[in-house]
Amino acid sequence: MITPVGIRDLNAYAPERFMTAAEIGARAGIPEGVIVERFGLVGKHVARDDEHVSDMCISAARPVVERHGAGTIDAVVYFGSHWKDYNVWQAAPRIQHALGIEGFSLETINVSAGAPFALKVVRDMLVADDGLHRVLLVGAAKESQLLDYENPRARFMFNFGDGGVAVLLERGLAENEVLGSALMTDGSFSHQVRVPGGGSVHPASHETVDRRMHSLDVADPADMKRRLDPITMKNFLTVARDALDRSGYSVDDIDLFLPIHMKRSIHELLLTELGLKPEQAMYLDRHGHMSAVDPLLALALARDEGRVQPGDVCLILAAGTGYSWAASVVRWGPRA
Repeated sequence: MITPVGIRDLNAYAPERFMTAAEIGARAGIPEGVIVERFGLVGKHVARDDEHVSDMCISAARPVVERHGAGTIDAVVYFGSHWKDYNVWQAAPRIQHALGIEGFSLETINVSAGAPFALKVVRDMLVADDGLHRVLLVGAAKESQLLDYENPRARFMFNFGDGGVAVLLERGLAENEVLGSALMTDGSFSHQVRVPGGGSVHPASHETVDRRMHSLDVADPADMKRRLDPITMKNFLTVARDALDRSGYSVDDIDLFLPIHMKRSIHELLLTELGLKPEQAMYLDRHGHMSAVDPLLALALARDEGRVQPGDVCLILAAGTGYSWAASVVRWGPRA
């Protein structure tokens, strides 16, 4: 029998500043009603200028560490946004040091698809290595800082907000158990969404700044939509069904749906395809999209709001530019 891995604790963090749909619409030149209805966004949290990804991870994780003790944690794994405090820099060591945790740290970054990837990696680590007992999974995003609201090619990213989450995973815990995952990638989309300036192809220069190349952009929106629209729903459903099957369940068993934040029409179509009611899903219309953070932050909110009950089968579903689709299953409460 495979050693169980469960969620011992988790905590969400949201910056104090709340940017309303009206503010977003005014910046982007889009009516407030479109932001609310089509983007599915009442508003989103935005970090202070001096509040960075590592700070938000520490804020999310500190209550968890205080409840369980830094000395009981063997490793820190960062799974949040690529956009961190500095370029060519790891956030995980700084987070580990600030929280007083010994052991090691590493990073697994798969942009918006990152939560299921990280859950699989850390679960597999804990199953395979009996020298590990607890791993702290932390993630945060400050990608609101990468938005150019005057760039219509980046319009679908105007829901990007800021926030963080921390999840304490424990080997041998048959409670809030992390079960199967399914992952898939289509690398033909790898060059579509990126920050063009600042890498080795276009190092930072006066020219890259003048050409506004240091914000998120889409190389060819029409081509991406043409090729992505016919496959994205199919791929979402494929990884969802595969993860459920690997966990011993089917779509009929889903109690709580935890997707990344996406426009309302796609969210509602997923509910229909999975046979779910709106009340069975967490929809982050007051947070927006926070890279890999969304599904696990939604799980923390669901726990705090009493929306997840013992025995519930929770489906985590994500997709990220690159392009990857990924799903994981968590069975909440003690093992039956």
